[in-house]
Formats: sequence, structure tokens, C-alpha cells
Amino acid sequence: MYDLLIKNGRVADGSGMPSFIADVGIVDGRIADVGRLSGPAQRTIDAEGRVVAPGFIDNHCHFDAQVTWDPLCTFSPQHGVTSVIFGNCSLTLAPVKPEDHDALAMMLSRVEAIPMESLQEGIPWEWTTFGSYLDYLDQRLGVNAGALVGHSAVRRWVMGEESFQRAEATPAEMEEMKQLVRDSIRQGALGLSFNRNSGHMDLLGRPIPGIVPPVEELYELATALRDVGAGVVQCGAAYPLEIRDGFATKLGEHAQRPVVYNQIVYHPSEPDRWQRHLDIVERGIAEGKQVYPVINPRPQAQRFTMRNAQIFDRMPTWREVMLGSVEEKAAAFRDPAVREKLRAEAVDGKDLPSGALPVTWERIFITRTLKERNSAYKGMSIAEMADAQGKDVIDGFLDLVLDEDLGTGLQNSQSGADGGVMGRLIASPYTVIGLSDAGAHVVFEAGYGYSTLVLGRWVREEGALSLEEAVRKLSFMQASLFGLHDRGLLRPGFAADVVVFDPDTVGAEEPDEVNDLPGGLMRLRQKANGVDYTIVNGEVLLEDGEHTGAYPGRTLRSRAPVPA
Repeated sequence: MYDLLIKNGRVADGSGMPSFIADVGIVDGRIADVGRLSGPAQRTIDAEGRVVAPGFIDNHCHFDAQVTWDPLCTFSPQHGVTSVIFGNCSLTLAPVKPEDHDALAMMLSRVEAIPMESLQEGIPWEWTTFGSYLDYLDQRLGVNAGALVGHSAVRRWVMGEESFQRAEATPAEMEEMKQLVRDSIRQGALGLSFNRNSGHMDLLGRPIPGIVPPVEELYELATALRDVGAGVVQCGAAYPLEIRDGFATKLGEHAQRPVVYNQIVYHPSEPDRWQRHLDIVERGIAEGKQVYPVINPRPQAQRFTMRNAQIFDRMPTWREVMLGSVEEKAAAFRDPAVREKLRAEAVDGKDLPSGALPVTWERIFITRTLKERNSAYKGMSIAEMADAQGKDVIDGFLDLVLDEDLGTGLQNSQSGADGGVMGRLIASPYTVIGLSDAGAHVVFEAGYGYSTLVLGRWVREEGALSLEEAVRKLSFMQASLFGLHDRGLLRPGFAADVVVFDPDTVGAEEPDEVNDLPGGLMRLRQKANGVDYTIVNGEVLLEDGEHTGAYPGRTLRSRAPVPA
């Protein structure tokens, strides 16, 4: 007898092969049969007119803290995600010493824009090692959860406060960090994550430990994965270094493991860069390298106000101003001398660090005004608004936000592209779809629906890739890269992670606000259309977007051998 029998669906099995009409039988949490099945079942789902696919694997989340109070990792499973991978960009909550709880939380809070109040109230901190963190999570999970071990946490464990400022680790410290990585992989970490975004800081304005050392430390740490023969390397903000000197490729050479890095993207200030980058990727793949850039299929339109903006963090003067209180920000914005420095960086591009670009003010839009006299500017770009007032763009921008006590609603669309460029990037067999950032930037954006956006827009509406190829890239490709060798396919013996959706209506809804963070704080929610069932390890987790009460998730762990 089947525990669950899904009848009459169009099976896109994750391999990329043409879909077909069949039934899927599930026993003991695994796929038992795929074909025309007629045996008895405890429950039968009629999937006629629906697609039956492997559950989607979200490779780039920041649920490290949220999963401890929200084991469903909402709102990812609403969009067919059955497995999430967090610990990206060097930021993890393990390994951690008791005295370092606030230090790791302050990094996660500032970089990933998660309220510190919620982290302090919500994280139970009942672990020290990476393995004990996974053991804690394994007690109650809705979705499957895997995690990378973060360089910043490892450096903090070994070097303490000096990890924020001392670039060179001693040989003994390097060996201790490598051993900590080896231990974490053997305890179940799916890989090692790095970060090279020079604008990433903690709440005290200190650069996070992962961006302090030279790249040679990262290359040396990557050899720990070679030593254990398992894991993937992930790196945030690696693309300028990869284009310039093959940084991500070198990480792979040292690790002898796959590398996934952020990101290949269109930017209007350098409209041909994406093609040059893709050419580099294709040459590397042709040489046998396993180095893959991630594609964010979502419109990159981050919402913010000048009370909490992060988009200026790579600009020295802006970064210093934005670390202040609301009152201190306002005073700085009124200072003519400060304005000149802000203008030089954000308009003229002067005195910017390598890789930083001036702001394209035509791509920052006003989404909400607080005062009626400013309502006519809603929907305008900052450049349009300033031009309408006959003002310089910086003066127009700062005058507006000061008039509204820095509460004006804004939307940043600096990068990303629609139409042919994004279609080509998504369709490339050498790019990885992801970067939902789910669990992060919770008051600015909601990226949970990256998968349903791909299926709705880029498959159904744009025809950029076939349904079968989209499912492969959302499931089996992810499982293969991250060493999840029993997931990502609807084949007998594989874990029964399944999504059933309507190909004619699947898509992501516009985000709205909910006050469900610890402490009653607000975050953006995103629901899905057309997703009928999200099934995890053979149990229905969500039906029509509603939780069934089941908690069938498991931690996803590396298969690194433990030495005798």
C-alpha cells in the first residue's frame, strides 16, 4: 500500500527530460514507483491538469535564526520549496562560543537587515559546535534545512575581537580555522561560505571578519574541503574578483570542490559586463571547472527608507552617515559640506573603493510619500523628481527625505534586467538560479517567490526556458551541486520531496506586511498562486498554501567520511 499516491499529473521529474503523464507512489517518505499505478493508498491526490515535480531547493537563504522560531521557514514552502540552504556569505550562527552570541547576531542583523530585537528575543542559542546546531534544528522542522559554515563565524571563534581588524592570521590560527572547517563539514555542514563585499559591517560599524583578510586566507581555508572530500564553496560578491583575476575559479582549484558564487547580473552603467562574465564562465566550464555564478531571477527592486538604507554602504561618506541615529543622519544631510561629499561619491563616482559604482538615480523610485504636498512625486524616479523641482539630484533627494523625517518609501532598481538579457542568463546551462535571500532584508524585500516567478514569468510568459529545464534548474541541479544525492529527482528510492502546481496560474503575489517576527516586529510576506501541494519527505506540509500541522523536515548533512 502506498502512503500517498499522486494520480494523473504531468510529471516533470527533475532530469530535464520531456514531461509525461503518470502517477507517483510514495512509501515511507520515498518515491516507490512512477508510472501508471493502481495499488491502494492511504491518501490519493488527483493531479490532473497539474505538474508534479521534485520540490525546489533554495540555495541562498538566511534562515539561520528564523528557523529556530519558525521551522517552516515561511514563506518559502508556499512557493514549492522543500529544502533551504542557509549560512551563506560567511554568516552563520555556529560554531559559536557563549560569549560571542551578540557578535554573530550583530553581523547577521546589519548585513542581512534582520531586526536585532527579534534576534535577541528569538534565538535560543542552545549549541556551540556546528553539529550541535544541526542537532537542535533536527528536533522540529517543516522543510528540509541544510547549512554552510561561515568564514566570519570561524574567524571569530579562533581570533576573537582581533578577527574584525587583524588581516593576517598566524600559522597556528590558520590551522585552527582549517580544523574547525573540517570538523564542521564532518558534522554535517554542506560547505564553506565566504564574503568579499567590502561594505558589509556589523551593527558597530566594524567590517565583518570575512572581508578583513587577504584572499590568500580564503584560498588556504578552501583546502579544508579538499581534505575532507566533501562540501561546496559559496562566496558572496565574488563576481568583480572573478572577472578581474579568476578568484572564484582559484577557490575551486584549492578546494577541489564545486564553487557557487554571487552573481552574474546586468548593470546599466556597464551594459556589456554580463556578456563578458558569461563568456568567462563558459570557457571555464569547457575546461572542466565546476564554478557556477548564481542568477537572481527576481526584479532587483529593494524597498527601503533613509532610516535603514544599505544601498550606499560601499560609499565611505554615505556609510558613515548611515550608521548614525535618525537625528544624526538628518543633521548630516542638512550640512552643505557633507552634501558635497555625498554628491561626489554618489553622482560623480569620486573616491569610491574598487568595485563600487555611483548611483543611477533614474533607477531609484519613490513608492510612498508621508505628506500630501509630496504625493505628486509618487512613482517618479529621484532624477525625475529633482528635475521637476529644478534641483540638483542630491539636493532634491535629501530635501524630500528630510521633509518626511527620513520615512519616504523608496525602491532601488540599480541592477538586474528584463527581457532578452535576463532570459539568456536564466536559460544558460552554466548558471544557477537562486539568490532568494529568503529570511533576510525582511522589511525591504520578499524573495520567497523566486521559484514561482521563474515558472510563471520566465517559463509561461516569456518562454525563456522550457518547463522541464526550469524544474531541473530548481531541483536536480541544486541537489547535485550541494551533494544532496537522494533529492531533486522523482525516481524510485529518492526522498519524496514533491510540489504539485498549476502551470497556467503559478506565480508570486505582491508582498504585504505582517507583524510576526519575535517581539511583534514587521516583515514582508509573499504568497503564491497556483501551488496546490508542498510535500516534504512524503508528508503533505502545505495544502493550498496552508500548513497541515506536519513537521516532516530533516536537516540536510554532508556525507564527509569521519576519520577512524
